[in-house]
Amino acid sequence: MSGREGRNRKRRRITERVQFKFVLSFFLLVTGLIVLLNTLPIAASRDLVFKEKESSLLGQAAVVSSSLSGLDRMTPDSVGQVMDLLELSSSSRFLVTDAAGLVLYDSDQPAFEGRYALLREVQYALNGKQMFGSRFASGAFFSAAALPVRNGGLILGTVCVYEYDEAQAELLLSILNRMVGISLAVSAAALALTVVFSRALTGRITRLAEAIRVVRGGDYEHRLKPEGNDELTELCEEFNNMTQTLETTEQQRRRFVSDASHELKTPLAAIRLLADSIEQSEGMDEATMREFVSDIGTEADRLQRTTEKLLDLSRRDDGAAAPRTPVDLAEVSASTLRLLAPLAEKLGVTLGCEPQPGCVILAPEDDVYQIVFNLAENAVKYNVEGGSVDIRMRKEGGKVLLIVEDRGIGIPESDLPNIFSRFYRVDKARSRERGGSGLGLSIVHDAVAALGGSIEVAAREGGGTRFTVYFPEPEKGGGGQ
Repeated sequence: MSGREGRNRKRRRITERVQFKFVLSFFLLVTGLIVLLNTLPIAASRDLVFKEKESSLLGQAAVVSSSLSGLDRMTPDSVGQVMDLLELSSSSRFLVTDAAGLVLYDSDQPAFEGRYALLREVQYALNGKQMFGSRFASGAFFSAAALPVRNGGLILGTVCVYEYDEAQAELLLSILNRMVGISLAVSAAALALTVVFSRALTGRITRLAEAIRVVRGGDYEHRLKPEGNDELTELCEEFNNMTQTLETTEQQRRRFVSDASHELKTPLAAIRLLADSIEQSEGMDEATMREFVSDIGTEADRLQRTTEKLLDLSRRDDGAAAPRTPVDLAEVSASTLRLLAPLAEKLGVTLGCEPQPGCVILAPEDDVYQIVFNLAENAVKYNVEGGSVDIRMRKEGGKVLLIVEDRGIGIPESDLPNIFSRFYRVDKARSRERGGSGLGLSIVHDAVAALGGSIEVAAREGGGTRFTVYFPEPEKGGGGQ
């Protein structure tokens, strides 16, 4: 229990770390976007105000400069008279100096008149340049503009316009405050949704990880219930498909081990029984002794054949592939029938072959011999006296077809879907009697599949069975590999 609790605590810590990283990453992303959305509009609005201020103040300064440029000499009285005649904005401060920087007029601070204005904007204007500056601070816009007063090519003085604007600053601040409030609300909602979403997401990931651990422990029947319609749902479905395949494979493996053990145990038990009989029987006559020894040899041959077929299946399962060369099906079929002729004659079965030239496939020669031999041998063994076995071949639709059919006992319709399964026998008693192991057709099926082909089986009209193998036709100019 302590080990399980430790694993559970570890899983919870991992889940919490994943949730924290997910929430933190998403929250930082949302926060960055909100800050950006708050900064850009405010900066744009501030720049618009600056431009509006520049246009307004320079325009007012230009009006004053133009009005004062007609004076022969700028004095406090003459400047004051001109300024009184102009309808100027009451929210702005106007400062007028002479060519030496002496203040001649100040709309807000008359006490500064008669003093020298040691201001940057005044120095710019006295140098013949216009100047504008604005800043946003302490809840207000501070703006200043300056222009020289010219009379022909002579600079008579300067005009400076100052503005302290709290109204637009207050409007801008109110917009900023509202956006901050909205941003905080959105951030809080985003954080809450992120927490909920991360828990749901990490919960699904945790369940998937837990399911993987369960399957790793050997429980291939474990399945996940897909939720939603996203990539994780697809991942869960793929996990279920994988466990289904593992379960099927494990069942086949267990059945294979059980069947293989049974197949190997039967001849071994027979050999042991015969050996014990010989050992325990005193005075056994020579004929009986020879019969027992012959039976032992028969069971040993059967054991050897089964072992060789099991090794062949194991080799194919491991994906071992022999080099491929051009193989003529007509030659292989003729050679196979010559080997089976004694057995066919003994059982009273007629053999026939209709070779067709050009039916060449690209495959390991031994595999092709094994395919043809197993099909033909089964057709001969499970036939009737006076029956026949025929082998034909032809090209059709980019395939090379090998057809092996017999007029024998046939295969029941219910058994056709299972005949390529390992150790499957249609008639177990008769198969065992004739030396069958239930592996031959499995080897044929795997060998054909490894060559990129397919095999079909069907009941033949009038009795018997027809096997049709479809080999891919080699490309022109193709060689061995």
